[in-house]
Amino acid sequence: MLADFQDLDSFRHLLAAAPAPDAAARSAAAERNGQLTKPPGALGRLEEIAIWYAGWRADPRPRLTAPQVIVFAGNHGVVAQGISAFPADVTVQMVANFQAGGAAVNQLAGAAGARMDVIALELDRPTADFTQGPAMTEAELLQALTCGWQAVDPATDLLVVGEMGIGNTTAAAALSLALFGGTAADWTGRGTGLDDAGLANKTRVVAEAVALHAPQIGDGLDALARLGGREIAAMAGAIAAARQLRIPVLLDGFICCAGAACLEKTVPGALDHTIAGHSSAEPGHARLLAALDKAPLLQLGLRLGEGSGAALAIPLIKGALACHSDMATFAEAGVSEG
Repeated sequence: MLADFQDLDSFRHLLAAAPAPDAAARSAAAERNGQLTKPPGALGRLEEIAIWYAGWRADPRPRLTAPQVIVFAGNHGVVAQGISAFPADVTVQMVANFQAGGAAVNQLAGAAGARMDVIALELDRPTADFTQGPAMTEAELLQALTCGWQAVDPATDLLVVGEMGIGNTTAAAALSLALFGGTAADWTGRGTGLDDAGLANKTRVVAEAVALHAPQIGDGLDALARLGGREIAAMAGAIAAARQLRIPVLLDGFICCAGAACLEKTVPGALDHTIAGHSSAEPGHARLLAALDKAPLLQLGLRLGEGSGAALAIPLIKGALACHSDMATFAEAGVSEG
């Protein structure tokens, strides 16, 4: 889908004017749910998911046939501060692995019947080290948002966005601290496997970066430019585009949710079309989900990123919709409602 914004203010306007769920479809889905051959509420949260999905797709009896998983990759200048157990070269190597079909998310997307796309954003040009200045200029942020926006297939009926980028848990921690407060230690984890000294250094970097940029952060997009990364911005752009197209979104882990939070902190309600696919083992993720009021579908101790946890939840959405749309009603089955 073509990006209909030329600057951050026009992007903010699109967020503010984004469509709401279809009330008639949601009401009809709720009515159908009450007539299905089961005790009221017997399918628990699956019922809520189906009604939520029906509202966004404007279809009281929807089916899920075309899920899309997009993995965005970017490199971070803050890696120069020694905040990762792996070098930035790993980002390039993992992109090749995604493209060859060898990563975990490839297997999970395939198992869920999802199309998968991999988009690398200027891996040879990392963002600036945000301990020294803003990670991205406004033009660079707009370019990344646009890349994400245009990556969403309008024919998609459920979107998952994931990421790859050495150093991006540091960016996610900094974004979370800037947007929701607390201390750097609240949001900073071991990422790809830092030891205690590495974790202490990473926590220091997060605290110093947020202290440097906080006076200039007025909303989530300001935070994204100063503390984010190209792949994080691209995920935000894709999530925003999905809203315009009424495509429900499954949020992945800490990094994805940090990017999504930048939308919510710019326009409250910007994430109403999203559900948290899982809660990861990265310690800041559960805290971030609580701040966003998003209850995760799965809790499996995953901490891989890539969109893997959300991709794993796609069949759960399929199951919810299959029950909702294909179960018989009491009248159809000739069953007494009691």
